[in-house]
Amino acid sequence: MQTPFFPERVLTELDHARLNKLGSAQLPQDLADELQAVDLVSSQEIAPDVVTMNSELELVLPGQARRQRLTLCYPRDAQPSAGRISVLSPIGMALLGRRVGDTISWSMPNGEACQAELAALLFQPEASGDYTR
Repeated sequence: MQTPFFPERVLTELDHARLNKLGSAQLPQDLADELQAVDLVSSQEIAPDVVTMNSELELVLPGQARRQRLTLCYPRDAQPSAGRISVLSPIGMALLGRRVGDTISWSMPNGEACQAELAALLFQPEASGDYTR
């Protein structure tokens, strides 16, 4: 089972519209349901510590000092070996709309529960003035 979104998650209107355009063939039902309930803001109003699409971030897994760098992307741009993870993956869905300092949880396809701290947001398109990425 996917980790559900929580009420404190915020998405940009652009990310929301683009995710909805993926359609039911690609969009997991859990994510489709949650897209109907999230708080939406304009790209210009999103806080700079919120993970949006194409954000580059660092995670810290429990018991590890080394940070893992990831970029949240659309499915067509995913390259897991290069750290580019799809928003449709369990960890991608868990990251979207979360804030630096949050502990995120997700389930692996084999059912294993995972957890990590969202330690840093290295790049957010909106914070750099890119409202269309």
